[in-house]
Amino acid sequence: NCQTVLISSNLQVKLWVFNYQLYRHVDYPGWKLSWTWPGDEVIWNMWGAEAVEQGNCSAIKGQQLPHCCEKEPVIIDLLPGAPYNKQVANCCKGGVLSSLTQDPDNSVAAFQMNVGVSSSNGSMAAGIPANFTLGLPGYTCGQPVEVAPSKFIEDHGRRRTQALATWNVSCSYSQFIGSPAPMCCVSLSAFYNDTIVRCPTCSCGCEGAVGQTCVKPGELPPVLQLLHNEAPQPAVKCTRHMCPIKVHWHVKTSYKEYWRVKITITNLNLAQNYSQWNLVVSHPNLKSVTQVFSFNYKPLDVHGSFNDTGVFYGLQHYNEMLLQSGINGSVQSELLLHKDPQLFTFREGWAFPRRISFNGDECVMAPPDEYPRLPNSGQVKAPASCCIILLSCLLLTLLI
Repeated sequence: NCQTVLISSNLQVKLWVFNYQLYRHVDYPGWKLSWTWPGDEVIWNMWGAEAVEQGNCSAIKGQQLPHCCEKEPVIIDLLPGAPYNKQVANCCKGGVLSSLTQDPDNSVAAFQMNVGVSSSNGSMAAGIPANFTLGLPGYTCGQPVEVAPSKFIEDHGRRRTQALATWNVSCSYSQFIGSPAPMCCVSLSAFYNDTIVRCPTCSCGCEGAVGQTCVKPGELPPVLQLLHNEAPQPAVKCTRHMCPIKVHWHVKTSYKEYWRVKITITNLNLAQNYSQWNLVVSHPNLKSVTQVFSFNYKPLDVHGSFNDTGVFYGLQHYNEMLLQSGINGSVQSELLLHKDPQLFTFREGWAFPRRISFNGDECVMAPPDEYPRLPNSGQVKAPASCCIILLSCLLLTLLI
């Protein structure tokens, strides 16, 4: 969202970045907003953010040089603790935005700038900047769309002013574009079956494949070479599935009117913590969740009145941080669900989720025909054994 107000020969521009995604964060190193100016505009001053490069400002005559003279400026959020005279409301989060479900107050960022022209005989272009990008893998932004001008309240609500113009730019995310391979997988087990359905082989990569590196048991992870303002490269433990995150769903107990599930999330990445993690689960019986013991839970009404999807996330100051691989590199909780007499059954894998995603990325699951099944074979063999015994007794009687 971008709004402009004319101040003398300059424009005062205020931009907001809203994260409307229900369960996807913008993690470190954060957003890097960029666009292309339609003319010879320059940014004279900025508050709440800064341009990565000042650029060539040799065309400017005077003692004060603009903050940025780039044709395609790249803007980043200020870090927490920035000087007060550089701050604006909702700024200074290091580019990190929370999901709308977990922390709405921290799902928005804002900054302000004064925009002018680089030459004395130039004029402000009538067009709006184009080619917006967020600088985040997987995100694609559309063209600006003009909307009703933003309005402001002054003098304790007695006066209202408005911007000269306001534009909206929408950006969407694609997991297929954002990551070349999945980042998590799901394993399954149940109390009524000894089979443990493990993560599918090569879910996120294949051990020993060309370009695929991992840390073997007993080895030390490689020295982390952290570039400036860049996320660390993953150092994943060697496994059959090669996923940094593994989710395990275990059907633990069956009561007369309820059933209990245990969820465990394990971090196999030796180089990264996952702060404010979340897990989205799709299961028909989530509409009957009775209690969640160690996670927060919120239903997501993505299918109208049919509530079969919910988001789980950590309790503040307890397990909202999923630490890197190690002794404390996992979080777990149990949930109690009420049995629906019309729908509930343990047969045919009904007790297992349809889909699971971690931090907004869908996890790889085994095909349904591999799910643990009820041990019905014992019920079929019992009558057959009984018939053999009776038949033996009958033959013995005839011989006598």
